Amino acid sequence: MLTRRSFTFPALSFAAAGLAGCGSRSIVALPEIDVGQSPRGLVTRTLAQPNYAAVYAEYPGEKFPIAAIDYQRIDTRYLRQTVAFPRDDKPGSIVVDPAGYHLYFVETPRVATRYGVGVGREGFGWSGAARINMKRDWADWVPPPEMIERDPSIRSQLEMTPRGLGVRGGSKSPLGARTLYLFGEGRDLGYRIHGTFEPYTVGTNVSSGCIRMINQDIAHLYARVAPGTPVTVLPA
Repeated sequence: MLTRRSFTFPALSFAAAGLAGCGSRSIVALPEIDVGQSPRGLVTRTLAQPNYAAVYAEYPGEKFPIAAIDYQRIDTRYLRQTVAFPRDDKPGSIVVDPAGYHLYFVETPRVATRYGVGVGREGFGWSGAARINMKRDWADWVPPPEMIERDPSIRSQLEMTPRGLGVRGGSKSPLGARTLYLFGEGRDLGYRIHGTFEPYTVGTNVSSGCIRMINQDIAHLYARVAPGTPVTVLPA
């Protein structure tokens, strides 16, 4: 049975769309040493780091601004980097490690791009397998009724959108610049991988079960995945 803590679903078949283009990356090779390890979660070895001043600068060509962030305020372990990956997940798949506050996009066997993430608060964590069914830029946020019941103050921020009562996509949306929708068991699981305008909350338990990423990072990931991409969320 599906719960907020774990779910599984039978294998699903999707027609994968072509990957969108992405801006160039400036990668700086590093010695193969252990750096920035989380006290919990998967143990990885950093292989390369990008030029963070460029990666986390203002993101161009957007409908709404993606402002530059002060990456020096964020622990290096939660900034984007290429790592030696200790699992055998197939290239092109996503693995979320809530215990380490990391999301991995598997590049080649045993090599992944690692991003820092914010994860579910106590009582909202979950684990299991899913697939990306949809992807949207600047998506409207439509909170479920139970979220409004828990926090009625949300109601004053809502307006009618094409998908129902919520917050229109843009600089006020909790979904940030990009959203990846997770499906399993033939339905929308209600969980998302999405951006945030609160980048300094990566590395914390902050959400209602969704996986939140720095806007520059979710834009980078979004351009590289397609509907049908498998997602594995590890137990916390």
